Amino acid sequence: MSPATLPDPIVLAPEVRDALASGRPVVALESSVIAHGLPHPQNLETASAAEGAVRESGAVPAMVAVVDGSVRVGLDPETAERIATAVRVPKVGNRDLGPVLSGGGLGATTFAATLAVADLTGVEVVACGGLGGVHRGAAESFDVSADLIELTRSSAVVVSGGVKSILDVGATLEYLETQGVPVIGHGCDQFPAFYCPTSGFPVPHRMDKDEQVAAAAEFHWQLGGTGSLLVAAPIPHDAALDVTEHDRVIQEALDAAERDGVRGPSLTPYLMKHIGAATGERSAVANRAVLLNSAALAGRIAVALADRRAVRRTEEPPPCIASSPKDDEREPNDER
Repeated sequence: MSPATLPDPIVLAPEVRDALASGRPVVALESSVIAHGLPHPQNLETASAAEGAVRESGAVPAMVAVVDGSVRVGLDPETAERIATAVRVPKVGNRDLGPVLSGGGLGATTFAATLAVADLTGVEVVACGGLGGVHRGAAESFDVSADLIELTRSSAVVVSGGVKSILDVGATLEYLETQGVPVIGHGCDQFPAFYCPTSGFPVPHRMDKDEQVAAAAEFHWQLGGTGSLLVAAPIPHDAALDVTEHDRVIQEALDAAERDGVRGPSLTPYLMKHIGAATGERSAVANRAVLLNSAALAGRIAVALADRRAVRRTEEPPPCIASSPKDDEREPNDER
């Protein structure tokens, strides 16, 4: 979709608008990293670092947020600071965009809402830390993240550190297979589990080159594939949690949630808070490492996609110029 035909509530930052209009690479980022999970000023520093990782890869960052009745794609420093310091900024999922917009004020987008907006604006790459998935016990609770649903509705290359290991990783991968979402491990054979580089579940496809991922995306969409491609980027080993400790802490968090009767939307924040308390600063370091790693890879893939489009444009033959009837009537040696 061209910037000139965007839905009225969407406002592109000038840098993002210019990049999209000229075919330069853009990466969408969720703003929940600013409003939820980290205190000020660490929240703002982490968001700025994610944007910096995208820029260092050669792409333009486009953080998405709801601001005063509009959806902003690309935030200026003043607006980011406002979101970072505001009290009780709503978390905006894909289902919440309309209601939050109608109320004015601020809203921090989740991955699902960010992906939906990226698809509307023509941003083809989205980076996030950990993806939502199928919750443990979903056979009884039907608790499946809207992130997975949005992957089937909106088209982009999504780069993530896998799904949070508090979820059912195997069931999540089964769901993605059923829905026809391509899953690619970037430089890895196993699907990552956010805090850990491996989950014990193999990825359907391994790709080591950014250009190969870009080509896979183009072929997927050219052949009628719908929805997004999920690229799993494992956490750097020096920031990962120890597997044994990780498994123990996850189980303790799940047991505590069961004991306290925590379910539904409150479950993931409860579990993540428990994990943070049990691991100290190490989980915060891991969180940051996953996000920055995903942002950097997303930027490189966006550049590879833009390069492919640029090469194809130069290889396209010039438009045919129809000859005039008088030209057709000339004799072969007519030099008029």
